[in-house]
Amino acid sequence: MRTELTDTTSSKIDRALLAARRAVGSPTMGLVLTLVVVTDEENAYDSVRAASEASREHPCRIIAVIKRTARGPQRPHRTRLDAELRVGTDAGSGEIVLLRLHGELTTQAASVVLPLLVPDAPVVAWWPADAPADPARDDLGRLAQRRITDSQAAPDPVGALALRAASYAPGDTDLAWTRLTVWRTLLAAAFEQNVSGVTGAAVESEDGNASAELLARWLERRLGVPVERVTTEGPVITRVRMDTAAGEVRVDRPAGALAALVLPGWPDRTVALKVRSSAELLAEELRWLGADEVYASALRAARPAQASLSA
Repeated sequence: MRTELTDTTSSKIDRALLAARRAVGSPTMGLVLTLVVVTDEENAYDSVRAASEASREHPCRIIAVIKRTARGPQRPHRTRLDAELRVGTDAGSGEIVLLRLHGELTTQAASVVLPLLVPDAPVVAWWPADAPADPARDDLGRLAQRRITDSQAAPDPVGALALRAASYAPGDTDLAWTRLTVWRTLLAAAFEQNVSGVTGAAVESEDGNASAELLARWLERRLGVPVERVTTEGPVITRVRMDTAAGEVRVDRPAGALAALVLPGWPDRTVALKVRSSAELLAEELRWLGADEVYASALRAARPAQASLSA
């Protein structure tokens, strides 16, 4: 069921949500959190679709905040709030509220969103692109226990990591880090099968890949050795190697969803290592709403002399 409201208010939206739930025969919510998606019109469709797919694992109310700002010499938009509500089969496993803020209301997004949060449930804020310099101090970020950014969507992905490090607060995370979960798990397992000390390592990837930089920092942090950054044609991360006294430990993923794991004294193995969708990454982040200390450590590129891996 879809309902459109023009020039409305938060209280009217809340009443319309209740009426829509009753109309589809589901007056109770059963939602586990509120996911606030802060986006623009260009990215709204893909972002809301990814959030809707993630909601099948985590039933939630998705609130998409779309700020409509005037471009060019024309007069600014009149202050107005428009909304589109989706409940039932049109909303995955939860509810979707699209908020379009016009005029001065774009600077008051938190006051619009606050009355629409699911009562007594965690709040997660996600910026698919154009994240604020300090998410924890952003008006919408202040409402959230978990704040998700994506450095890879920035014009300078690796440079964006410096902003994330400077403003990090417990609860912050980044999809550039989430993309590394399978890589880190695989490398940690490979290290456990090789007892020799690591003397060096390298991460090979396309130019300007934020995930590759975070992976290199994580390896430096955990192994206490310098990690070389090697630029390739991609796509994304194509190879990681660790030099040990027994030989080279290597993960090769030149393309596709499969990678080759090479260990000294073992036959080469083929392992699954696909590039995951935004919906899959988002669903993973919604499973844990606490502080990610390993991410914080890698982001800050600390380098203690510690030769062990932990994913």
